[in-house]
Amino acid sequence: MIQSVQRALRIMELVGRHADGVSAPRIAFECGLNRATAYNLLRTLVYEGYLRRDGEGRYSLGLEVSDRYSELTRAISGPKTCGAYMRKVSAETGYSTFVARFVEDRPAVTEVIEGNRSPHVEDLIVGFDDGAHATALGKALLATLRPDDRARFLRAAGMRRFTGRTLVEPDAFEHDLAVGDESGVYAELGQFKADVACAGVVVRRDGNPSERVVFAVAMPLSDIRESWQRMSARLREAAAELQPLV
Repeated sequence: MIQSVQRALRIMELVGRHADGVSAPRIAFECGLNRATAYNLLRTLVYEGYLRRDGEGRYSLGLEVSDRYSELTRAISGPKTCGAYMRKVSAETGYSTFVARFVEDRPAVTEVIEGNRSPHVEDLIVGFDDGAHATALGKALLATLRPDDRARFLRAAGMRRFTGRTLVEPDAFEHDLAVGDESGVYAELGQFKADVACAGVVVRRDGNPSERVVFAVAMPLSDIRESWQRMSARLREAAAELQPLV
């Protein structure tokens, strides 16, 4: 441990217990410090704004302490908007995050935050509404539909083959959705772009289709083996944490 840091923290703890301030000699005595050391630490803490000294030479907590407290309360309370939450997850994981909804009865990307570890996918931008059968976002949204409504959508939209892994048969697609239904996480591994994997969860399932929301992350396909278990758990958490924000 760094002793000078410990001593400075003990001083701040002591000063914090004295609403009317406390003198330097008493600080030195109660903290077990010689006066020279105490004065050096006090001068530094005053300079940095963590303590202040009044005209009578008494020390009390400074404004920097309240700033740190405000930052702490903001961190504890968490993000206030969906966008802020997405930025938080992208910063934590390095992966791009997406939100999608039904827009005019089609699954469409409505928010994107790019992560520095994810491949850039030019198509996955706000407003993209193609290839629902090949993206995790699309799969998660289509999973909220009744089977007959889903089949009707797929017949109208078609099941274009984006890569050699794309599911283009309705039965195979339904089986894939059943796997996602069981785990709560819908995935595509190189089905939309050969080198990209995506995983998504349903945040809001009830209500009209236009009210349903899904959240997903995209990552390099090469990361999926080591990241899948951790990311699946994180996505399930996100499904609950995002509900009050969407």
